[in-house]
Amino acid sequence: MKHQKNIIYFIGTVIIVLLFIAVVIFQKREIGSFSFVSNSDQAGTLQEAGSMKESKSSDWWLDSGGILNIGAQEFSTNAGPLPEDNKWRKLYNKNNPKDTDNGFFSQNIFRLVTKSKWQNLTQQVYFNIDKINLSQSENRIGANGVLLFNRYQNGSNLYYAGVRVDGDAVIKKKIDGKYYTMKEAPFLTKNSKYDRVDNPNLIPTNIWIGIRSVVTNIGNNTVYIRLYVDWEQNGNWQLLLEAKDREGAYGKDPFTKAGYAGIRTDFMDVKFKNYFIQED
Repeated sequence: MKHQKNIIYFIGTVIIVLLFIAVVIFQKREIGSFSFVSNSDQAGTLQEAGSMKESKSSDWWLDSGGILNIGAQEFSTNAGPLPEDNKWRKLYNKNNPKDTDNGFFSQNIFRLVTKSKWQNLTQQVYFNIDKINLSQSENRIGANGVLLFNRYQNGSNLYYAGVRVDGDAVIKKKIDGKYYTMKEAPFLTKNSKYDRVDNPNLIPTNIWIGIRSVVTNIGNNTVYIRLYVDWEQNGNWQLLLEAKDREGAYGKDPFTKAGYAGIRTDFMDVKFKNYFIQED
Protein backbone atom coordinates (compact mmCIF):
# COMPACT_ATOMS: atom_id res chain seq x y z
CA MET A 1 0.00 0.00 0.00
CA LYS A 2 2.81 2.38 0.89
CA HIS A 3 4.51 1.57 -2.41
CA GLN A 4 1.30 2.35 -4.32
CA LYS A 5 0.95 5.70 -2.51
CA ASN A 6 4.53 6.58 -3.45
CA ILE A 7 3.79 5.78 -7.09
CA ILE A 8 0.60 7.87 -7.05
CA TYR A 9 2.48 10.73 -5.37
CA PHE A 10 5.25 10.51 -7.97
CA ILE A 11 2.79 10.50 -10.88
CA GLY A 12 0.91 13.45 -9.38
CA THR A 13 4.14 15.41 -8.98
CA VAL A 14 5.12 14.72 -12.58
CA ILE A 15 1.73 15.91 -13.84
CA ILE A 16 1.99 19.15 -11.85
CA VAL A 17 5.50 19.79 -13.18
CA LEU A 18 4.39 19.14 -16.75
CA LEU A 19 1.41 21.47 -16.37
CA PHE A 20 3.69 24.18 -15.00
CA ILE A 21 6.07 23.79 -17.94
CA ALA A 22 3.15 23.98 -20.39
CA VAL A 23 1.92 27.21 -18.80
CA VAL A 24 5.39 28.76 -19.00
CA ILE A 25 5.88 27.74 -22.61
CA PHE A 26 2.48 28.76 -23.94
CA GLN A 27 1.73 31.88 -21.94
CA LYS A 28 1.97 35.23 -23.73
CA ARG A 29 5.39 36.77 -23.49
CA GLU A 30 5.11 40.49 -23.06
CA ILE A 31 7.38 43.49 -22.68
CA GLY A 32 4.98 46.15 -21.50
CA SER A 33 7.48 48.98 -21.75
CA PHE A 34 11.09 49.63 -22.61
CA SER A 35 13.32 48.20 -19.91
CA PHE A 36 16.88 49.10 -19.10
CA VAL A 37 19.42 47.12 -17.08
CA SER A 38 20.83 49.29 -14.30
CA ASN A 39 24.27 47.69 -14.49
CA SER A 40 24.93 49.08 -17.97
CA ASP A 41 28.31 50.57 -18.68
CA GLN A 42 26.96 54.12 -18.45
CA ALA A 43 23.96 55.18 -16.36
CA GLY A 44 21.05 56.34 -18.47
CA THR A 45 22.37 54.96 -21.75
CA LEU A 46 22.63 51.71 -23.64
CA GLN A 47 25.79 51.44 -25.69
CA GLU A 48 25.97 49.84 -29.12
CA ALA A 49 27.34 46.29 -28.95
CA GLY A 50 29.07 44.15 -31.54
CA SER A 51 26.72 41.23 -30.92
CA MET A 52 23.49 40.47 -29.11
CA LYS A 53 25.38 38.49 -26.49
CA GLU A 54 27.55 41.51 -25.67
CA SER A 55 24.60 43.85 -25.03
CA LYS A 56 24.35 45.09 -21.44
CA SER A 57 20.54 45.05 -21.57
CA SER A 58 18.59 41.89 -20.82
CA ASP A 59 15.88 42.89 -23.36
CA TRP A 60 17.61 44.88 -26.09
CA TRP A 61 20.57 44.95 -28.44
CA LEU A 62 21.61 48.28 -29.95
CA ASP A 63 23.08 46.98 -33.19
CA SER A 64 23.78 50.40 -34.70
CA GLY A 65 23.51 54.04 -33.70
CA GLY A 66 26.21 54.33 -31.04
CA ILE A 67 24.11 55.41 -28.07
CA LEU A 68 20.55 54.94 -26.87
CA ASN A 69 19.49 57.49 -24.24
CA ILE A 70 17.17 56.23 -21.48
CA GLY A 71 14.78 58.44 -19.53
CA ALA A 72 12.13 57.71 -16.93
CA GLN A 73 9.31 57.62 -19.50
CA GLU A 74 11.09 57.86 -22.85
CA PHE A 75 14.09 56.57 -24.75
CA SER A 76 15.79 58.16 -27.73
CA THR A 77 18.50 58.10 -30.31
CA ASN A 78 21.49 60.32 -29.73
CA ALA A 79 20.45 63.95 -30.18
CA GLY A 80 22.69 66.37 -32.04
CA PRO A 81 26.37 65.81 -32.85
CA LEU A 82 28.56 63.62 -30.70
CA PRO A 83 31.60 65.25 -29.07
CA GLU A 84 34.70 65.02 -31.24
CA ASP A 85 36.53 62.82 -28.74
CA ASN A 86 33.58 60.42 -28.21
CA LYS A 87 34.50 56.81 -28.93
CA TRP A 88 31.50 56.29 -31.23
CA ARG A 89 32.30 59.46 -33.15
CA LYS A 90 35.80 58.11 -33.76
CA LEU A 91 34.64 54.58 -34.70
CA TYR A 92 31.95 55.77 -37.10
CA ASN A 93 34.34 58.27 -38.63
CA LYS A 94 36.63 55.35 -39.35
CA ASN A 95 34.02 52.79 -40.47
CA ASN A 96 31.15 54.79 -41.98
CA PRO A 97 31.95 58.50 -42.28
CA LYS A 98 29.61 58.97 -45.25
CA ASP A 99 26.32 58.11 -43.52
CA THR A 100 27.25 59.62 -40.14
CA ASP A 101 28.86 62.90 -41.24
CA ASN A 102 32.34 61.91 -40.13
CA GLY A 103 30.97 60.06 -37.11
CA PHE A 104 29.22 63.02 -35.48
CA PHE A 105 25.72 61.64 -36.19
CA SER A 106 25.86 57.93 -35.40
CA GLN A 107 22.06 58.05 -34.92
CA ASN A 108 21.68 58.33 -38.69
CA ILE A 109 21.74 54.53 -38.86
CA PHE A 110 19.84 53.54 -35.72
CA ARG A 111 18.95 49.85 -35.29
CA LEU A 112 17.47 48.54 -32.00
CA VAL A 113 16.64 44.83 -31.74
CA THR A 114 14.86 42.78 -29.07
CA LYS A 115 16.78 39.88 -27.52
CA SER A 116 13.63 37.76 -27.36
CA LYS A 117 12.00 36.09 -30.35
CA TRP A 118 8.39 36.56 -31.42
CA GLN A 119 6.30 34.77 -34.01
CA ASN A 120 2.66 35.90 -34.20
CA LEU A 121 3.05 39.31 -32.66
CA THR A 122 1.65 42.77 -32.07
CA GLN A 123 4.29 45.47 -31.68
CA GLN A 124 3.83 49.20 -31.27
CA VAL A 125 5.66 52.35 -30.26
CA TYR A 126 5.03 56.09 -30.17
CA PHE A 127 7.70 58.28 -31.75
CA ASN A 128 8.46 61.99 -31.84
CA ILE A 129 10.91 63.32 -34.43
CA ASP A 130 13.00 66.21 -33.12
CA LYS A 131 15.05 66.85 -36.23
CA ILE A 132 15.96 65.45 -39.64
CA ASN A 133 19.72 65.27 -40.12
CA LEU A 134 20.35 66.63 -43.61
CA SER A 135 23.42 64.55 -44.38
CA GLN A 136 24.97 64.77 -47.82
CA SER A 137 25.07 60.96 -47.98
CA GLU A 138 23.36 59.53 -51.06
CA ASN A 139 21.68 57.07 -48.66
CA ARG A 140 19.54 59.88 -47.23
CA ILE A 141 16.52 59.30 -49.45
CA GLY A 142 12.73 59.28 -49.37
CA ALA A 143 12.65 55.65 -48.24
CA ASN A 144 14.18 56.58 -44.85
CA GLY A 145 11.78 56.66 -41.94
CA VAL A 146 10.55 55.13 -38.68
CA LEU A 147 10.16 51.38 -39.08
CA LEU A 148 9.36 48.32 -36.97
CA PHE A 149 11.38 45.14 -37.41
CA ASN A 150 9.37 41.91 -37.52
CA ARG A 151 10.60 38.29 -37.59
CA TYR A 152 14.14 39.61 -37.75
CA GLN A 153 16.43 36.62 -38.42
CA ASN A 154 19.52 38.78 -38.90
CA GLY A 155 20.36 42.10 -40.51
CA SER A 156 19.89 40.64 -43.99
CA ASN A 157 16.66 38.69 -43.44
CA LEU A 158 13.58 40.33 -41.93
CA TYR A 159 10.30 42.15 -42.45
CA TYR A 160 9.78 45.81 -41.61
CA ALA A 161 6.76 48.08 -41.61
CA GLY A 162 6.48 51.80 -40.99
CA VAL A 163 6.29 55.34 -42.31
CA ARG A 164 8.74 57.08 -44.62
CA VAL A 165 9.95 60.65 -44.88
CA ASP A 166 8.55 60.89 -48.43
CA GLY A 167 5.06 60.44 -46.97
CA ASP A 168 4.54 56.79 -47.90
CA ALA A 169 3.61 53.90 -45.64
CA VAL A 170 5.48 50.69 -46.43
CA ILE A 171 5.76 46.98 -45.70
CA LYS A 172 8.98 45.40 -46.95
CA LYS A 173 10.81 42.10 -46.88
CA LYS A 174 14.57 41.88 -46.84
CA ILE A 175 15.99 38.52 -47.82
CA ASP A 176 19.67 37.78 -48.31
CA GLY A 177 20.24 41.54 -48.26
CA LYS A 178 17.79 42.30 -51.08
CA TYR A 179 14.64 44.35 -50.44
CA TYR A 180 11.18 43.48 -51.81
CA THR A 181 8.33 45.96 -51.49
CA MET A 182 5.27 44.02 -50.38
CA LYS A 183 2.99 47.04 -50.11
CA GLU A 184 3.50 50.80 -50.34
CA ALA A 185 1.02 53.66 -50.48
CA PRO A 186 1.10 57.44 -49.98
CA PHE A 187 -0.61 58.72 -46.85
CA LEU A 188 1.05 62.10 -46.10
CA THR A 189 1.35 63.50 -49.62
CA LYS A 190 -2.03 65.19 -50.01
CA ASN A 191 -0.80 68.73 -49.39
CA SER A 192 2.92 68.40 -49.97
CA LYS A 193 5.51 66.71 -52.12
CA TYR A 194 8.80 65.23 -50.97
CA ASP A 195 12.02 66.81 -52.22
CA ARG A 196 15.41 65.73 -50.90
CA VAL A 197 16.66 69.32 -50.69
CA ASP A 198 13.63 71.60 -50.41
CA ASN A 199 11.18 69.36 -48.53
CA PRO A 200 13.15 66.43 -47.06
CA ASN A 201 10.52 65.15 -44.60
CA LEU A 202 6.73 64.86 -44.71
CA ILE A 203 6.32 63.12 -41.32
CA PRO A 204 5.09 65.67 -38.74
CA THR A 205 7.81 66.64 -36.25
CA ASN A 206 7.61 67.48 -32.55
CA ILE A 207 4.39 65.51 -32.04
CA TRP A 208 3.82 61.95 -30.81
CA ILE A 209 2.66 59.44 -33.43
CA GLY A 210 2.00 55.75 -32.82
CA ILE A 211 2.80 52.94 -35.25
CA ARG A 212 1.79 49.31 -34.81
CA SER A 213 2.62 46.16 -36.76
CA VAL A 214 0.68 42.91 -36.47
CA VAL A 215 2.20 39.75 -37.94
CA THR A 216 0.48 36.36 -38.10
CA ASN A 217 0.80 33.10 -39.96
CA ILE A 218 -2.04 31.85 -42.14
CA GLY A 219 -1.63 28.12 -42.53
CA ASN A 220 1.90 26.86 -43.05
CA ASN A 221 3.18 29.06 -45.88
CA THR A 222 1.59 32.51 -45.67
CA VAL A 223 2.55 35.49 -43.49
CA TYR A 224 0.00 38.27 -43.02
CA ILE A 225 1.35 41.71 -42.04
CA ARG A 226 -0.68 44.80 -41.08
CA LEU A 227 0.50 48.34 -40.34
CA TYR A 228 -1.53 50.78 -38.22
CA VAL A 229 -1.07 54.40 -37.11
CA ASP A 230 -2.42 56.34 -34.10
CA TRP A 231 -2.21 60.06 -34.89
CA GLU A 232 -3.50 61.50 -31.63
CA GLN A 233 -2.38 59.10 -28.87
CA ASN A 234 -5.99 58.17 -28.20
CA GLY A 235 -5.80 54.47 -29.03
CA ASN A 236 -7.64 54.99 -32.34
CA TRP A 237 -5.51 52.79 -34.58
CA GLN A 238 -6.05 53.34 -38.31
CA LEU A 239 -5.12 50.54 -40.71
CA LEU A 240 -2.68 51.91 -43.29
CA LEU A 241 -1.47 48.83 -45.14
CA GLU A 242 -1.76 45.06 -45.22
CA ALA A 243 0.20 42.51 -47.21
CA LYS A 244 0.71 38.76 -47.49
CA ASP A 245 3.93 36.91 -48.13
CA ARG A 246 3.53 33.54 -49.82
CA GLU A 247 5.95 30.94 -51.10
CA GLY A 248 7.85 32.40 -54.05
CA ALA A 249 6.08 35.77 -53.89
CA TYR A 250 8.98 37.90 -52.63
CA GLY A 251 12.29 36.15 -53.12
CA LYS A 252 12.49 32.88 -51.25
CA ASP A 253 10.02 31.38 -48.78
CA PRO A 254 8.25 33.61 -46.22
CA PHE A 255 9.65 33.94 -42.71
CA THR A 256 7.12 31.77 -40.88
CA LYS A 257 9.23 31.05 -37.80
CA ALA A 258 9.78 33.30 -34.80
CA GLY A 259 12.30 36.10 -35.06
CA TYR A 260 13.42 39.19 -33.21
CA ALA A 261 11.59 42.53 -33.31
CA GLY A 262 12.70 46.14 -32.91
CA ILE A 263 12.99 49.64 -34.30
CA ARG A 264 14.87 51.24 -37.19
CA THR A 265 15.23 54.95 -37.96
CA ASP A 266 17.31 56.80 -40.54
CA PHE A 267 18.95 60.25 -40.52
CA MET A 268 16.92 61.71 -37.66
CA ASP A 269 16.94 62.55 -33.95
CA VAL A 270 13.88 60.84 -32.51
CA LYS A 271 12.31 60.01 -29.14
CA PHE A 272 10.19 56.98 -28.28
CA LYS A 273 7.76 55.97 -25.56
CA ASN A 274 5.21 53.27 -24.69
CA TYR A 275 6.94 50.48 -26.58
CA PHE A 276 4.79 47.35 -26.38
CA ILE A 277 5.08 43.86 -27.80
CA GLN A 278 3.16 40.68 -27.19
CA GLU A 279 2.77 37.22 -28.69
CA ASP A 280 -0.77 36.87 -30.07
